[in-house]
Amino acid sequence: MSVSTPQIQATRTESRSTARLLLTRPVWLVGVLAALAGAVVTEAFALVTRAAGVPMEAAGPGATEAAEIPVGGFFGGVVFWSVAGIVLAVALDRWAERPARTFTVTTVALTALSLAGPAVAPHTATSTQIVLAASHVVAAAVIVPLLARRLSHGR
Repeated sequence: MSVSTPQIQATRTESRSTARLLLTRPVWLVGVLAALAGAVVTEAFALVTRAAGVPMEAAGPGATEAAEIPVGGFFGGVVFWSVAGIVLAVALDRWAERPARTFTVTTVALTALSLAGPAVAPHTATSTQIVLAASHVVAAAVIVPLLARRLSHGR
């Protein structure tokens, strides 16, 4: 027999009602909310690593030196790239036979591919490259499951 305090039961009830609420919303809205949540979590991750002393300077292809990644840069990057994921989710919801599975497989593959960018970033400290790659995984770990769950719920 399970014993739960009223506070735990209330939390479970709130969690279920929030999940139900997300499952009944349009895919694009769940995508926007997931992108914002992913951006906040990823920016918090970046702030913690910055406070731990990881240099936040990276260079893009062809650059001669690394440039400072500003506070808020991770947030903006996640929001920017999430637009493509939201468009993908909306299209799959409309036209795919199994939208949740197709979305998950595609976004996991794209996330894995995105790790190549930080790996080859010139003039960038190894610790920064690791943080950049990890931030891609952090963002995907927040956003992909939320959208996939919404897509699995049906139209």
